[in-house]
Amino acid sequence: MKLKTNLIALFLILSVQLGMAQEANETNKEASTKVKTGWTFGALPAVSYNTDLGFQYGALVNLFYFGDGSTYPKYMHSVYAEVSRYTKGSGINRFFIDSEHLIPKIRTTVDVSYLTEKALDFYGFNGYEAVFNKEWQTTDDPAYISRMFYRHERNTFKATADFQGKLGDSKFRWVVGAGILNHKIGPVDIERLNKGKDPADQLPDVPGLYQKYVDWGVIKANEKDGGWANHLKVGLVYDTRDFEPNPMKGMWSEVVLLTAPSFLGNGDFGFAKFSATHRQYFTLVEDKLSFVYRLNYQGTIAGKAPFFIQPYVINSFNNSSNIDGLGGSKSLRGVVRNRVVGDGAAFANAEFRWKVFRTHILNQNFYLGLNVFADAGRVVQKMDLDLSGVPNTFVIGGKTYNKSEFFSGEDEGLHSTAGAGLRFVLNENFIVAIDYGRALDKRDGKGGMYIGLNYLF
Repeated sequence: MKLKTNLIALFLILSVQLGMAQEANETNKEASTKVKTGWTFGALPAVSYNTDLGFQYGALVNLFYFGDGSTYPKYMHSVYAEVSRYTKGSGINRFFIDSEHLIPKIRTTVDVSYLTEKALDFYGFNGYEAVFNKEWQTTDDPAYISRMFYRHERNTFKATADFQGKLGDSKFRWVVGAGILNHKIGPVDIERLNKGKDPADQLPDVPGLYQKYVDWGVIKANEKDGGWANHLKVGLVYDTRDFEPNPMKGMWSEVVLLTAPSFLGNGDFGFAKFSATHRQYFTLVEDKLSFVYRLNYQGTIAGKAPFFIQPYVINSFNNSSNIDGLGGSKSLRGVVRNRVVGDGAAFANAEFRWKVFRTHILNQNFYLGLNVFADAGRVVQKMDLDLSGVPNTFVIGGKTYNKSEFFSGEDEGLHSTAGAGLRFVLNENFIVAIDYGRALDKRDGKGGMYIGLNYLF
C-alpha cells in the first residue's frame, strides 16, 4: 500500500515573511492593514516523504518589491525560485519573474524550469473511454499489478517569455509570447525505485500502461520518447479585477492561440491550439466573502499534437510549475492528475471564498481564508486512436486480460468533484493553499489533498 506522509504542513507554524524595508503608516482604506514598502519575501521548506519516490527536501522563496508603497497591495516585481528533490530522482528547479515595471507599461513574465518526474500519472486518452482500475495499483488487492502501473517517467525543460500591454485606455490587453518546451519520456525506472528496499516492498518488474500503449502502437514510435514543442503565442485579455491575487470583483477573460509549427524544431509535429477562458468574481460581503467561477475550453484547431503535449494547459499567465490538466491541483481537484486528456477539453470551477480572520504576525499583515468548491470537466474533442494493434487478450505479469478491461467503449461523461480548502495569506500576496477535493465518480479516483501556493485563479 502506498504510504505518503506530507510534512509540508509544518510551514503553517514555521513559515516566516521578513520585511526588508520600513513600515509606513496604516492605510486610510483599512486600519488593520499596514502599507508595505521596499522588498519583502516569503520562504518555505519543502519536506515530504513518498514510499516510491523517497524523501523530498528543498526550499522555495518568493520576493515581492512594493517600491514606495504607492502600489500596495499590488507588487511592482515578483521573483520566485524553487529547488526541491526527491531522493530517488524527481525534482523541481524553477525561476519565475513577473513584473509590470521591468519594461515600462509592459507586463513581463519569464519562466525557466526543469522538472524531473520519475512517476508521472498516465491513464490513457479520451476520459472514460480509457479504463482506470485503482485495484491494479493497490498493493494488498488480489488484482494488484504494480503501484507504478499508471505512471511513466518525464523530464521537462521549459523556458517561456510572455508580454502583455494595454490597448489604449481600455481594460483590454494584447498578449504575445514564445516558449521552448522539451519532454524526454520513458517507462518508470523500476530498478532505481527498488534500490534499497526490502524484497517484500519492491515494485514488480512488469510493463505499465504507457509501455503497453507503445507496444500496441496506440502511442506512435515517433512520439513515445517525447520531443520538442517550441511555440509562439498570441492572445487578447479583458481584465477588470480589483486585486489580482484574490479578486473580490471584476472579470478576467481571454482568448489565446498557441502555434508550434514543425519548422521551429518540432520534428514530425506541427499543430495549433486555441484556448478561451472566462473568470468572474462577485462580492457577497465586502472584503469578507466572494463567489468566483471559471470556464475554459481548449482544443486543437490545426495539425496533429503529439500525445505528450495534449495535457499542456494554455493561458495568458501561469504562476504554477504544474503545466498539466485536466485532473489534479490546478483544474479538477479530486480527480487523479491527467485523467481527462483529449484533443480538446472543457472544464469549470465554482468557489466561495471567505476571509475568516485578520491579524498581524511579526509585523506582517496576515489573514486566514476558507473556501468551498465544485469542479467539473470532460473531453469534448477526442484523440483519434489506432487500436488495431491491441489484441483481444494478452498477458501482463502472468495474468490474462481482455481488451475491454483497458478500453471501455463507453461514451465520455462529466468528471465532477467537490471539496474545501484553507488559505494562509501574508501581505495579501504570499498565499499558502491547502485544498481537499473528492471525486464524485470512482472511475476518477477517490480524492486528493493539495498543498501549494496561491488561489486557483
